[in-house]
Amino acid sequence: MPSALESPEGGEEDIIRYEEMEDNAVSPMDLSELLKEGTKESHDRAENTQFVKDFLKGRIKKELFKLATVALYFTYSALEEEMDRNKDNPVFAPLYFPVELHRREALAKDLKYFYGEDWKEKIQCSEATQQYVDRIHHVGQHEPELLVAHAYTRYMGDLSGGQVLKKVAQRALKLPSTEEGIQFYVFDNISNAQQFKQLYRARMNALDLDKNTKERIVEEANKAFRFNMQVFDELDKIGRSLAEEAQDGGVPVHDGKGDIRKCPYYADKLGTASPGCPFHAAVGLARQPLVQLLLAACMAVAAGAAAWYIL
Repeated sequence: MPSALESPEGGEEDIIRYEEMEDNAVSPMDLSELLKEGTKESHDRAENTQFVKDFLKGRIKKELFKLATVALYFTYSALEEEMDRNKDNPVFAPLYFPVELHRREALAKDLKYFYGEDWKEKIQCSEATQQYVDRIHHVGQHEPELLVAHAYTRYMGDLSGGQVLKKVAQRALKLPSTEEGIQFYVFDNISNAQQFKQLYRARMNALDLDKNTKERIVEEANKAFRFNMQVFDELDKIGRSLAEEAQDGGVPVHDGKGDIRKCPYYADKLGTASPGCPFHAAVGLARQPLVQLLLAACMAVAAGAAAWYIL
């Protein structure tokens, strides 16, 4: 298994110090450049999805962030399972950095923080995420050379824009300074992200691939972006059905828009509760003019009684 400081051959005389890698040695036909140019449009579209734009502005609800973490857990579980399967395959082996990159355990810690000890019993793979997972498994088992596209799309993004999202999430959700809940974004075994990315791109460029295979990898990377955008769109639809959360991290309330099944309380009770969301019902009742008048009258009576008691 090559580490961050070893060449694919693994001999001591071939040790690569990634802080010495430079990007100015690349050519337009290098895989890293083909991926950069070939996915630019997809990258821009992904950044302009409503979910990502809201996230970057700090408009991320805790319930939605938790669901996004669930989606990432299933995605990385599939990706890292297939990477482990192909760790000795020459079409992927040079990019196998489990110690430095693997995210599954970090995501498990985040889910434990958000959902508790029994987090595995509380999560499930969404429809959009399952499609992404299925594609990763297909690639890993039948077209392992395309696994490069999925690893590149995920990990290089995590080491780049992901670090911005980490700070936004920590501030917007008032998460602990000890980085609980955002372990996904913490790469303890990478001392310098920029230098590691240079090493990773150099390894990609050194893969023995023909022109057709490189084109297929670029096409697969665009597919990976589309899968990610489908997950973002799915999260955005769920997010529109959630009302603003209380600042103290209280349970979000269904605001009467969209599908009632998206109400977090209702979702937790599916199969056991009566067909209705108590939070939704209470909010709707409180909005009735007659109810508001009665509440005002009760408050007036209570205030009068309190004044009388004090006198």
